[in-house]
Amino acid sequence: MLNGVTMKLNVDRYILNTLREDITYEDVSANAVMPEDKQGRADLICKQCGVICGLDVFERTFKLLDDTSRFETQFRDGDYVEKGQVIGVIYGEIKCILSGERTALNYLQRMSGIATMTREYADELKGYKTVLLDTRKTTPNMRPFEKHAVKVGGGTNHRYNLSDGVLLKDNHIGAAGSVKKAIELAKAYAPFVRKIEIETETLEQVKEAVEAGADIIMLDNMDNETMRKAVEYIDGRAETECSGNVTKERLREIAEIGVDFVSCGALTHSAPIMDVSLKNLRPIE
Repeated sequence: MLNGVTMKLNVDRYILNTLREDITYEDVSANAVMPEDKQGRADLICKQCGVICGLDVFERTFKLLDDTSRFETQFRDGDYVEKGQVIGVIYGEIKCILSGERTALNYLQRMSGIATMTREYADELKGYKTVLLDTRKTTPNMRPFEKHAVKVGGGTNHRYNLSDGVLLKDNHIGAAGSVKKAIELAKAYAPFVRKIEIETETLEQVKEAVEAGADIIMLDNMDNETMRKAVEYIDGRAETECSGNVTKERLREIAEIGVDFVSCGALTHSAPIMDVSLKNLRPIE
């Protein structure tokens, strides 16, 4: 659940920008059918099974339009919901319900879709030490929502942004000149409390990374046999992360190799939405 401080400091501005995108200066349709202010209610209905996520964001969207609005539900983020269930009821000024509907549903559908897909992937790793991570392959201006949805679904967040940690990828290595040089430069520049992760594509790069003292070694787009040899060579001298071409079908065989982490961009860039709908809007007499 997103707490009030997090919402006000980090989330409100995203929601407001999205509302402004949808309402340039007025909602012509809502104002046409509701010339006067009137209180109403509408049902939030689940149209397919999955993990619900984003209920706080859904409610907050209407609050930003109408501070008298309220959302009543018995569900919490992370709960599994069934097709046809009424998830909750939104109360408020009818024009604001009409104007905020699409924005609120867009957030809820997107976040629930990510949480549902993450839950499916995380379930594949039950019983293994391997931790499921997301990536920075997020929708522009949706990162806080999508990262939150991964956590709700049972995954773990990798670094939030470029200021959050040192991850030296192929182009950083190219810019520095070698794996060893890139790690040396990062150690000299980054605060000592920062771990240094580096991407490797071959066993030769893995050996170079170990010798240079990398804290985390990413095994990028390696086949299973090469990855197994890399993990055996590293032998606990650094943490290991598998990345690239990670599908749900591969997760268990990757985990059996013994990597510490597996990162999957698909959790945020390819998760389908979960269909939810706002129905039965009616005035409160």
